[in-house]
Amino acid sequence: MSLQKEIMDAMKVAMKAKDAMSLEALRAIKSGILLAQTESGASDGLSEDEEIKLLQKLVKQRKDSAAIFIDQGREDLAEPELAQVAVIEKFLPAQLSEGEVAAIIKKIIEDNGFAGMTDMGKAMGIASKELAGSADGKMISTLVKKLLA
Repeated sequence: MSLQKEIMDAMKVAMKAKDAMSLEALRAIKSGILLAQTESGASDGLSEDEEIKLLQKLVKQRKDSAAIFIDQGREDLAEPELAQVAVIEKFLPAQLSEGEVAAIIKKIIEDNGFAGMTDMGKAMGIASKELAGSADGKMISTLVKKLLA
């Protein structure tokens, strides 16, 4: 089932349950999908990788907003952002733990003979491709730096 159909089904359930928070998050996903489909040069539909990237972008935006609100002492504004993150993450593949990501990155570094920070770009490229959709980019970057240092 395509992401768009899943979102529409979830929106119907949220409307019937009068769940405004979920509905707002689902509408944001639907809006993002429509914008991505109507961009110049876009194909008929989004690939699964593009859908995952879109969802990760939406999660990151909300987490960043929540962090800013918390820094400013506005937990009342951060709470809805974090609630939307929980709704959006339901449509993402299961995320790997930090230990699992570290093991994969360590294997990538060993297999390719990377040593030192000069190889960080190469290691990041391979790790990002291999872990796409299953790990946060910031976590990947932090672990690559740590393991190459």
